[in-house]
Amino acid sequence: MLQPKKMKHRKWHKGRSKGVETRGTEVNFGSFGLQSLGTKWITNNQIEACKKVILKQLKKKGKMWVRIFPQKPITAKGGEVGMGGGKGAVDHYVFPVKPGRILFELDGITEEMAKKTFKKVTEKLPIRTKFITQA
Repeated sequence: MLQPKKMKHRKWHKGRSKGVETRGTEVNFGSFGLQSLGTKWITNNQIEACKKVILKQLKKKGKMWVRIFPQKPITAKGGEVGMGGGKGAVDHYVFPVKPGRILFELDGITEEMAKKTFKKVTEKLPIRTKFITQA
């Protein structure tokens, strides 16, 4: 499970994800990329599921880069706990995605195989995505 080793603050404010992404919008490492078209929180479990799908499709042929890391802590209070008593404990971590962010990159495989792989990866994600190639 992906989670940060050390954080300055254990619990964060919820925040708002609006606008388009300014960083991480170009394919830098591989030849093919998966770009987000929406705004959503992607959990550590969803990223792990995507990594498993990609590794299964690659079969030791290509190389993969994960361009996102869940470092935003999400808290949750236990079941049947009444109002009050402060904020709950950290439950899991997410990465807030904005439109335009590159999520995954692939290299060392054909474009057809990369499209097929990213189509399966998109089924594991809660947002719409777009297949892009290095410009």
